[in-house]
Amino acid sequence: MNSLTDIREQDAIARAATSIGAEANIGKLLQNAGKLNPQDMERVLHLQQMEGLRFGEAAQKLGLVSEDDIRQALSQQFDYPCIPADEVSLSPELTVATAPYGKEAEALRSARSELLLRWFKDGRKTLAIGSVRADEGASYLAANLAVLFAQMGRRVLLVDANLRQPRQLGMFNLGKGLGLSDVLAERVPSVQMHSVKAFPTLNVLPAGSLPPNPAELLARPAFGALLSRMEADYDIILVDTAPSQLGADFQLVAARVGGMLIATRRNVGRVAPLAELKDKIALTGAAVVGAVVLG
Repeated sequence: MNSLTDIREQDAIARAATSIGAEANIGKLLQNAGKLNPQDMERVLHLQQMEGLRFGEAAQKLGLVSEDDIRQALSQQFDYPCIPADEVSLSPELTVATAPYGKEAEALRSARSELLLRWFKDGRKTLAIGSVRADEGASYLAANLAVLFAQMGRRVLLVDANLRQPRQLGMFNLGKGLGLSDVLAERVPSVQMHSVKAFPTLNVLPAGSLPPNPAELLARPAFGALLSRMEADYDIILVDTAPSQLGADFQLVAARVGGMLIATRRNVGRVAPLAELKDKIALTGAAVVGAVVLG
């Protein structure tokens, strides 16, 4: 039988082996990303041994990699998808993807945690996100929350039901295409989903062609039926809606979904219009899940 000392020694050896493996993996990831060549690796390993540094610290001290390079490698190691801050394929508004370690991203993670505890915990899958004005950040909030849930490994669908001023295709740089309005108007036989390369579990259903009758399209039973079908394929469905100042579309969406999260911005949103929006949501029978005040 092993003694307590033997067990402790074995644990220490195991921890050391895990640490060495993790450090080597970081170096391999940086090398695979083209940040380090074999000669650089030797220099880093030499400095690491001489000064007792972690691999990333030694590489940074030699000026071979940046802090962002290390974070990208760690993101891969821990299966946490994000993209470099200078990645041009996605909008810089996708804060949680381009700057995942900043204060804004942390605040949005807090909102995600609240939603998991207060809305999605009882088997609910779908949530609408709306605002009073177009500049209060509903589309921004919906897109970033979609990325955050995808970073957890959840299967996420982001639906752009803002059929007046859609933004999601542009934020994810997905080009142009048919979408929700075309399906509801029966112009296409099937849903046109767009995958997001950087986040394999995230799909976007764009708004589609700008219709002359958005409220009438969203009032059709086909919209509710579509959401119900999608719930079988996704863990989280976030529905971006048009601001209330542009029409009653948000009420139709809220009624179908059953709950809405309100987005507003500091020094932009006003108490009276927000209270009116809350009352209008309540009239549909939907719940006001909460409000997120963006900077």
